Amino acid sequence: MKNELIALKEKAAESVVKALTEEELEGLRVRYLGKKGDLTRILKSLGSLSPEERPIIGGLANEIKEVITHSISDKKKVLKNQGIDKRLKQESIDVTLPGRQPPIGHLHPITQVIQEITGIFKSLGFQVAEGPELEEEYYNFDALNLPKSHPARDEQDSFYVSSDKLLRTQTSPVQIRVMEKQKPPIAIISPGRCFRRDAQDATHSHTFHQIEGLAVDKGITFADLKGILHVFGRQMFGKDTQTRFRPDFFPFTEPSAEFAITCFKCHGKGCRVCKKSGWIELGGCGLVDPAVFGFVNIDPEIYSGYAFGVGIERLAMVKYGIPDIRMFYENDLRFLEQF
Repeated sequence: MKNELIALKEKAAESVVKALTEEELEGLRVRYLGKKGDLTRILKSLGSLSPEERPIIGGLANEIKEVITHSISDKKKVLKNQGIDKRLKQESIDVTLPGRQPPIGHLHPITQVIQEITGIFKSLGFQVAEGPELEEEYYNFDALNLPKSHPARDEQDSFYVSSDKLLRTQTSPVQIRVMEKQKPPIAIISPGRCFRRDAQDATHSHTFHQIEGLAVDKGITFADLKGILHVFGRQMFGKDTQTRFRPDFFPFTEPSAEFAITCFKCHGKGCRVCKKSGWIELGGCGLVDPAVFGFVNIDPEIYSGYAFGVGIERLAMVKYGIPDIRMFYENDLRFLEQF
């Protein structure tokens, strides 16, 4: 049995030296030292020895067990260190290389256009005003001179959440809220999201953005409105831009007009962008209807004002030559990274 133990020791030492992975070492530990291992099997046969031989063979067996245990442990440390060295070589960093610049995001084209427009009007003395997107029917319709019988009050055209609350269909309610709290002089612009039950297509979306302006003071005329929009058109599209006004109708302004600018692509000669007309329509405008002043307790005999509105998506599509409004909302980085 002594010779068998010595042979087991030599065989185990040889196996440990040849092992290349920690998994192999674990297998050797089970093979030699496990409950059903070779050394355990030998120890179970100690009962067949004489009382004089048992302590000698038992001591030798324990000694061999410790030797095998330590050799496996030492080899595991060696393999672990080798693995670390290998990883360090594979994952080494060349500190002389220039740093890698992570990708940097930028503003959405809609946000860029809003900031550009607000920057122009802020330089002209306007302040930015905001209001709730979930609006009361009174502010969205009634106070804007849109009576119950008006077609825009049809629930099929709006997103109602209750009988008197809806997602605002325009940013004009902000003008009413401002005039309720602030007396003239007033000069504000109100950018923001709006919602209408429009079918989704290349030029319509149920969610869109508007920016509307309002100025109220003594002696304001249509000439002031034309002048401010003319300045806006030139700062937005170039110093040679001309502005055109044509009669239109809006319930909350009187007189009202549709305003357009000369096409910035063809400079009024006619092209694909302006559909050969030479003009690009931007929005509606007009003098504030005296009936609207009646809802906010501003005397129309003393004060007058003008209002205008521009569709942000419409303006961005014109400025950047974007053919489909849906491209703004698809979150396709191939499109957004161009801006």
